[in-house]
Amino acid sequence: MPPYNLLLSLLFTSAGLVNAADRHPQEDYDVLQYINPLIGSANGGNVFPGASLPYGMAKAVADTDSGSNQGGFAHEGGNVTGFSSMHDSGTGGSPSLGNFPLFPYAKCAGDDVNGCVYPKNQRKLRYKPDSVQAHPGYFGIELASGVQVDMTTAHHTSLFRFKFPEDASNSPLILLDLTDLSNSRQDNATISVDAETGRMTGDARFAPSFGSGSYVLHFCADFQSPAALRDSGIFVNSRASADVHDLKISRSINGYPLPGGGFIRFQPGEDNTVLARVGVSFMSTQQACAHAESEIPKFDFDTTHQTAVDKWTEKMRPIRVSRNNIDASILTNFYSGIYRTMINPQNYTGENPLWQSSEPYFDSFYCLWDSFRSQIPFLTIFDPSSVTQMVRSLIDTQRHLGWLPDCRMSLCKGYTQGGSNADNVLADVYLKGLKDGIDWEAGYAAVQKDAEEEPYDWSSEGRGGLRSWKDLHYIPVEDFDYEGFGTMTRSISRTLEYSYNDFVIAQMARGLNKTADAERYERRSRYWQNLFKKDQTSFWQGKDTGFTGFFQPKYLNGTWGYQDPLACSNIDNSGSVCSLQNTAGETFESSIWEYQFFVPHDMQSLINLLNGPEAFTTRLDYLHNQNITYIGNEPAFLTVFQYHYAGRPAKSTSRVRTYIPDFFSPTPAGLPGNDDSGAMGSFVAMAMMGLFPNPGQDVYLLTVPFFESVSIVSPLTGKTATVKTANWAEFNTPNVTGDAVGGNGFIQSATLDGVEYTKNWIGHDFFTEGRELVLVLGKEEGVWGTKKEDLPPSLGEIGGFGFGGGNERRWESMVGMS
Repeated sequence: MPPYNLLLSLLFTSAGLVNAADRHPQEDYDVLQYINPLIGSANGGNVFPGASLPYGMAKAVADTDSGSNQGGFAHEGGNVTGFSSMHDSGTGGSPSLGNFPLFPYAKCAGDDVNGCVYPKNQRKLRYKPDSVQAHPGYFGIELASGVQVDMTTAHHTSLFRFKFPEDASNSPLILLDLTDLSNSRQDNATISVDAETGRMTGDARFAPSFGSGSYVLHFCADFQSPAALRDSGIFVNSRASADVHDLKISRSINGYPLPGGGFIRFQPGEDNTVLARVGVSFMSTQQACAHAESEIPKFDFDTTHQTAVDKWTEKMRPIRVSRNNIDASILTNFYSGIYRTMINPQNYTGENPLWQSSEPYFDSFYCLWDSFRSQIPFLTIFDPSSVTQMVRSLIDTQRHLGWLPDCRMSLCKGYTQGGSNADNVLADVYLKGLKDGIDWEAGYAAVQKDAEEEPYDWSSEGRGGLRSWKDLHYIPVEDFDYEGFGTMTRSISRTLEYSYNDFVIAQMARGLNKTADAERYERRSRYWQNLFKKDQTSFWQGKDTGFTGFFQPKYLNGTWGYQDPLACSNIDNSGSVCSLQNTAGETFESSIWEYQFFVPHDMQSLINLLNGPEAFTTRLDYLHNQNITYIGNEPAFLTVFQYHYAGRPAKSTSRVRTYIPDFFSPTPAGLPGNDDSGAMGSFVAMAMMGLFPNPGQDVYLLTVPFFESVSIVSPLTGKTATVKTANWAEFNTPNVTGDAVGGNGFIQSATLDGVEYTKNWIGHDFFTEGRELVLVLGKEEGVWGTKKEDLPPSLGEIGGFGFGGGNERRWESMVGMS
């Protein structure tokens, strides 16, 4: 166990809690002590818990055979099948990457290389659960064989340290397998083993886990040990030879990849430690070797590890919260959520063989349907430089491939889940003022193309059904679309998402002084209303829920179809198909009940359709109280905070303080669903800060934070924004351990820079201008943020149902950028 990890262990076992003596809200403490990379590595969180740099390409961890090993290692028992250097994090579907795993043997039976077992499913070994250790830049584990494996990374290179049991008869062997986590190798793979040095180089073609096409990855593995090199060679299936050092292997005749790879074996020695350095590249084996040699030239594990720690420390610098009377588990939940937002996407700049460009290239957007809601908005505050590079990468991808990606992994196009969600990302970043090197005219042209031109294959880019969208003003069920092809489902969710896509494009157009475009797309952003069926009822187990008026599918001829509003909800046990299947329904991964609230730009029109703020609040309560929604799915995020639009911000605070402690904990099983590349982590972080974004808009909804104070230094301006609660201790009484869990009380009043502030939302300049928001709490719901002038912006009217009249369209004043 490394010294740093031992320190963490002692911190949480002997100290455990932060005591009340820490009274300095802006103290510069070591944030890494509160990061637990193992959160979400069990129970379907699918988090990558291994060693990585922020946005790093090399991601080293032990791979297991668990059914939820999408992130490589699942902390739920099972067997280790290898140690590999490429992973994604928090994804659903098939396992991703895990290419070219290493596997160690202390010795082969009979001292014969054929006494070792080579195929993955036969060589796998149990691990010792108590041996698993993880912190930023490091992962360690001990196999049942007694082999201890520690790992750390540079940006494109992993460094593994294999410590074999002390036994004079051991002759350690390490193999490299030409496979990946999901056995997706597509055709020929190659490996060459240098008989003199043991260096292994090669490549293979694999399939992405949630997309089309394939990719080629190259590797360069070097080994260092105090013991002398004994022999090396290749293996095919279950047989190995030290006489052969080059292999080109095809798929087997039945389509399952034939096992094959290389091995290296060392002489017995007093020190049985072997270091393995693995560089990876999408460009060439030469570039993989160059990465390895430049990034980790001396096989220095401690220095490489410390460099990773330093990089994470620097990335985590902008945010500090008061530790006063706060349980350490709350701090761990918070900072670990922030940490996970920087595992994916991954910076592949210089690693894109598809086109030549001087622009940055980011990959593992998995998927923007998940990350536009809170992950990218969070990073826009926390790490705007990286977000700028991501946006430049998205625009450059469109420049060369023709379309903005909605989902992208391993250089491949991922599947589109609904609307064109890169539009939301670009608009969000544009409205918040990021400019450094971004060609916003090109960015606008890219989002406008999504709105105007239908791609031939809209299953992986752009939008389908645009002819109907423009002519009928909705996406019909069973649409007639001959201009492009994709899965003809999700007509309701696509209509709602296209409406929002057009709205955010309108905001960009207005900021770029394209007035005619802005008005056109703003009109189109109202098309969501065309699928609202005002007399539609909803029944559950034969009983009327008491609510009338829901979205319903509509045919080309304007007649109504039908989908049960509760189909695909969290309480639907009927076996409804709700994803990208051809037989799926008209909403994606969620129900009509939940999608009825997805009008983030036009909430007042929606509230009016649902009979006003009181009826809207009752309906939103029903969604949550009856568990129709599930916080483990991204469409649920904004519903937690939409009480703000009905003038009930205190109810949003109540929902947050229920969902965070009930569904998120600092344990391997501590996430309610897939982390989805950090989407869940960003939800936790922003909800606990009391500043939740309505993405694609310059709006953050205010709730009671989980901390006495939150300070955020803007990396753009160097100014510090602060949220303080003036009477924190009064409403966050310490529990039996002496520490509070945070988030209690309701906002009664607020000041912004010393001036009374009554709005229940705030804009992005709060962060860049370093403003101070002071909240005063009370025991019960108050009047703060409840008046019509205090509500967040909405495209439609505020009026008629308790707010008074008036056509208060307030967007124009918010988009004055040029």
